[in-house]
Amino acid sequence: MTVLEGKSVYGGIAIGKIEILVKEDRTVKRSTVEDPEAEKERFTLAKEAAKKQLQELYDKALKEVGEANAMIFDVHQMMLDDLDYIESITNMIESQNVNAEFAVATTGDNFSQMFASMEDAYMKERAADVKDISNRVIAILQGREDDALHSQEPVILVAEDLAPSETVQLDKSRVLSFVTRLGSTNSHTAILARTMNIPALIGIAFTEEINGKMAVVDGFAGKLIIEPEEDVLKEYQARKEEEEKKKKLLLELKGKENVTLDGKRIQLYANIGGVSDVANVLTNDAGGIGLFRSEFLYLESDTYPTEEEQFKAYKTVAETMAGKKVIIRTLDIGADKQADYFELGQEENPAMGYRAIRICLERPEIFKTQLRAIYRASHYGTIGIMFPMIISVSEVKRIKEIVQEVKESLDEQGIPYGEVELGVMIETPAAVMISDLLASEVDFFSIGTNDLTQYTLAIDRQNAKLEAFYDSHHEALMRMIKMVVDNGHREGCWVGICGELGADTELTETFLRMGVDELSVTPSMVLKVRDAIRRVDLSKA
Repeated sequence: MTVLEGKSVYGGIAIGKIEILVKEDRTVKRSTVEDPEAEKERFTLAKEAAKKQLQELYDKALKEVGEANAMIFDVHQMMLDDLDYIESITNMIESQNVNAEFAVATTGDNFSQMFASMEDAYMKERAADVKDISNRVIAILQGREDDALHSQEPVILVAEDLAPSETVQLDKSRVLSFVTRLGSTNSHTAILARTMNIPALIGIAFTEEINGKMAVVDGFAGKLIIEPEEDVLKEYQARKEEEEKKKKLLLELKGKENVTLDGKRIQLYANIGGVSDVANVLTNDAGGIGLFRSEFLYLESDTYPTEEEQFKAYKTVAETMAGKKVIIRTLDIGADKQADYFELGQEENPAMGYRAIRICLERPEIFKTQLRAIYRASHYGTIGIMFPMIISVSEVKRIKEIVQEVKESLDEQGIPYGEVELGVMIETPAAVMISDLLASEVDFFSIGTNDLTQYTLAIDRQNAKLEAFYDSHHEALMRMIKMVVDNGHREGCWVGICGELGADTELTETFLRMGVDELSVTPSMVLKVRDAIRRVDLSKA
């Protein structure tokens, strides 16, 4: 028995034989051509054929993993039409009289190296994309078929790396798990693996000797166990059966209402950190998005994201959710979420420092850019906005003034926008105590229990030494939540919970009895919380 350790991309257990995906030799030889114009035409035809394949992949991915994850194939089509990319290839063919395959391979290598050398994590990921599109064009030029699995039985697929297109093209009924030596937890392939609920590992240093051997993928612990001993195999078989039973029971809840035994309904939404998470929201049957952490756009960039960049992200999510509510939290930079270009400086206590709405009100141009992008996107779906770290009514009044300025600016430019609900996050004791006053200013409250617990108990939630003192079920916290719900309802505000406690099924009945209107949880917890809701009978004391 050999155990190889790596990093988990998606949890789960897979048991089966290993098949190493051996890719055929793709060496491209340089040759001289006599008719560069004819060679350029070969490239153009191959490029168009590649775009057609990518459109077919987009359609396939759309059905299997949702629009957000299928978008990579739209991106690949756009990359094939990039003028710099095309000009590099055609100029090489024309000036050096080389074959199209060599020009595409050289350009692909050059562009890939350029992306790989960039510091920005998102741009680094594009290095794999440009190699992927170049290999596709080369395969068409050479008349090659795509690599495929040889085994007819389901296998644990092991490879150096997998391009997004390779992942989508695989026959999923024949893949038990993905295991790769390369790749990252943020790559498109990793996202697709999570979306397709296939256990996946990266960073596994394998050798060819493992090909064909029986193995176990432990997607929870990040291990590939080759030729497991009998007792180990039995243990994992039992764990796998238990996991499958749980999944089947939860899948039966898809399409069912979030309603208690005595008929009380509650909205069950999902929290996301970016566009790529939307497929998980749809797969897990959430009723909407209760927390869109917009700061991912800022954290993944080396400079302030433009209005257009933000608009495209918000619009994509709104359109994909097809009219279901999407609540976008405005920029929540600061504390443990730092972006160097904000130049926030060092603080002795950043959790209570210059962060979130405080930055937005101090730097209104950044705030207005984000609000313009959100309002523009609201024309394409149902959007709400919530503002974090509120401690006073005066802050809310100032926010509403800025919102009005943004709307007037859009009106002057003739840019359409929809009706947008405005809400505040209740995550400070101050906001709790004046929630009766805040409720008359906004449409809804969303209780951020992570920070509210931290501030209420005076405990840094990132300090491991204080874990014994950290009590997320503290009576003071429960009383605060009840106070917010009551004050909100008196003024016509609906009240939700978007912090980690929303997914704590030990508290589901408590929240329902308090009158909480909405729970927003990580997508993977939606069905578990729905199950908990449907087991509650509020008619019983």
